[in-house]
Amino acid sequence: MSTQKFSTNALHAGYDVTQNGGTRAVPIYQSTAYVFNDSDHAANLFSLAETGNIYTRINNPTTDVLEQRLATLEGGIAAVATASGASAIATTLLTLLKAGDHIVASNSLYGGTYNLLKVTLPRHGVTTTFVDPSDPDAFTNAAQENTRAFFVESLGNPKLDVLDLENIAAQAKGFKVPFIVDNTVATPYLLNPIKHGANIVIHSLTKYINGNGTALGGIIIDAGTFDWTNGKFPEFTEPSAGYHGLVYSEALEAAAFIAKVRIEGLRDYGSAISPFNAFQIIQGLETLDIRIKKHSENAFALATWLQKQEEVTWVNYPGLATSEYSELAQKYLPKGQSGIVTFGVKGGYESAKTIADTTKLFSLLANIGDTKSLIIHPASTTHQQLTLEEQESTGVTNDLIRLSVGLENLDDLIVDLEEAFAKIPKEVIA
Repeated sequence: MSTQKFSTNALHAGYDVTQNGGTRAVPIYQSTAYVFNDSDHAANLFSLAETGNIYTRINNPTTDVLEQRLATLEGGIAAVATASGASAIATTLLTLLKAGDHIVASNSLYGGTYNLLKVTLPRHGVTTTFVDPSDPDAFTNAAQENTRAFFVESLGNPKLDVLDLENIAAQAKGFKVPFIVDNTVATPYLLNPIKHGANIVIHSLTKYINGNGTALGGIIIDAGTFDWTNGKFPEFTEPSAGYHGLVYSEALEAAAFIAKVRIEGLRDYGSAISPFNAFQIIQGLETLDIRIKKHSENAFALATWLQKQEEVTWVNYPGLATSEYSELAQKYLPKGQSGIVTFGVKGGYESAKTIADTTKLFSLLANIGDTKSLIIHPASTTHQQLTLEEQESTGVTNDLIRLSVGLENLDDLIVDLEEAFAKIPKEVIA
């Protein structure tokens, strides 16, 4: 484990200039495959007797730097990068679970993740029970004999609920299942779930880590702390038919899960990130700490301003003293609460759409974590596939607007919102 600080590791971890021709910047290894020294060398690589590159769907030198760097920043033993955040979640769950297995998940999830768990995975025989994560015993109460994972977002999107990770980790440990945390909104700068008991951490690298809306990517980080030999996961303790009889727990020990993700998950599901996207994301990662501080400062200031506006009925930001998550935010997110703000407006659904349609600096699109400010009305877009009851359980109401607050001057963002608010009919505000 590195003893250096976050900003140093974000710039240097995982890269040795002496092994890459002295290049100071990480090169883009834009190659699909790699030449073997001879047949024995190839055989050793395929049998894991020797490390090295085989095919970019499985590993790549540029991607390897990104993986090592994020594993270092999150405090894990290893990582696997994927083509998107969605593919990171899907690859994790499909590698870990089989037909007949069950997940307990927080109900405050990004709409795409909620749909994966509720609609898509059941077609593969994997079911999910969604629970209110604010209930101290919710996960244990919902766990079944066939439960094989607890899944949450550390900072829910768009509900912005801060979860008591240590409590949920204790429940997962008691039930002998891995605790999987999507840490996308918080980022590794603001929060390291592994320090609070998470076994697997996932990010959509597309968001804050890339930071400028130019590249898709995802990451799966293994803490190396879960006991795969506890009797609930025979895929790790019995010979693998998919990898010439390899017993993962014996051959890879603490790295059994992340190795299986790479040599079976990436191979079979094909969710590899491109070397160019890995390079782009490395560039963003280098400045993550500086950017996320500013995102958090702007978001807090804008949330404070929104509380005073007559058009606004409520404001949700964990950093506010009035937030129901204020105490947990101080415990888990003391350096900042990231850049997402949600609020409700008088006039509900139509007023919210009007504001989303008329801002100029806030771009109307389905993304977060960009250096530029973004806006969306989740009820009519990202969460429209959910029923009204499901929307409410995830924190989405008809009047909710989600802001991804960027790095622009705060005064300019306020003017942009003021002009949009002015489009709401006066009779609605009165």
